[in-house]
Amino acid sequence: MQITFNTSTLHLEDMPLDIGYASEKVTLKNSEGETFSIGGHKGATQLLITAPFINDSLMEQLHEIDTLLSLNALSGITQALIVANATHTLPSVENWLSGYDHEDAFGDYYGVRLSNHELAKTLFILSKDGAVFYQEILDDLQGLFNLNHALAKIVTAQSCYTGQGCHG
Repeated sequence: MQITFNTSTLHLEDMPLDIGYASEKVTLKNSEGETFSIGGHKGATQLLITAPFINDSLMEQLHEIDTLLSLNALSGITQALIVANATHTLPSVENWLSGYDHEDAFGDYYGVRLSNHELAKTLFILSKDGAVFYQEILDDLQGLFNLNHALAKIVTAQSCYTGQGCHG
């Protein structure tokens, strides 16, 4: 997959984890050096965003997501922002876990590592059973996520889980 940034063209190093596949539990490290895990079967919907850089438009979208979740009375969702490494300054955002992919496990397993070793700009929704329910991989690193579409997918992911998977 080709991804653009200004006048540069980058490529994903691997195939992204596709919808319906089981996600893998991976460990991230926060700015204090503490580890936490995301992905895998957690019994909670997970919203995972990766970014090659943190700018004002990304921060605005994180706050917009919080507003949409609140307005739609959606709770119990793990929200995480993931960057490639400690060269980035992690933001402190209420309701969001922020972490470095310090073991490269997220980028490799989820297939979102770019040819420059940064992470692509992606949004994953994992259902309560740990399956990839939705993914959005932006082909322009300056682009914005389709939050209305993501919100609809979060609502569906929250309601489809019966303990037997989304097909039960």
